[in-house]
Amino acid sequence: MSTIRVLLADDQTLVRAAFAMLVESARDMEVVGQAGTGAEAVELARTERADLVVMDIRMPELDGIEATRLIASDDDLAGVKVLILTTYDTDEHILEALRAGASGFLVKDTRPADLLAAIRTVAAGESLLSPGPTSRLIARVLSAPSGPPTTGGPDGLTDRERQVLALLARGLNNTEIAETLGLSPLTAKTHVSRIMGKLGARDRAQLVIVAYESGLVVPGDA
Repeated sequence: MSTIRVLLADDQTLVRAAFAMLVESARDMEVVGQAGTGAEAVELARTERADLVVMDIRMPELDGIEATRLIASDDDLAGVKVLILTTYDTDEHILEALRAGASGFLVKDTRPADLLAAIRTVAAGESLLSPGPTSRLIARVLSAPSGPPTTGGPDGLTDRERQVLALLARGLNNTEIAETLGLSPLTAKTHVSRIMGKLGARDRAQLVIVAYESGLVVPGDA
């Protein structure tokens, strides 16, 4: 069993210590570093070769969004995933963090077991955590007066791919998409992969953003 190398980035020492104890309690994980600033997080990601960074948004020197952007844009750190910590109700910067390259987010008061499950999920390449809450948060941010452009969806997709993208943006996983459209789970997964390739998206989180910003899905839709 491979060990997931986790880097913890949070400006609160007690929060980092609590997360470190939890992560170290898992047999398949180890904490390889702790950062109190965004700049430290970027440097430690480079030197400690972490598999995943649990990143707070609000930190001194360099916030979690910019730190995420630097990690995601560094070819030498291509395999490093970033899991954002947010207070959810107040952190509207989460959309910017997802655009910057974060693979998902966690609410700060999440249950311990859910944090460990989230780390495993993201480390395994499942790029979007809690797709329902994620899509609802993105919809809330994009429902501002300026709103997303209503163009009927991104160009270059087939009708079936547009259907798949719309369902993904509403929070459905591959199995649920397959059941809704009468496809096999493998076919649904293939569609998602092709959509990511066509749109140049890093992960499912960015697909959700594209779906809303292109007008394929309108904030407030069921």
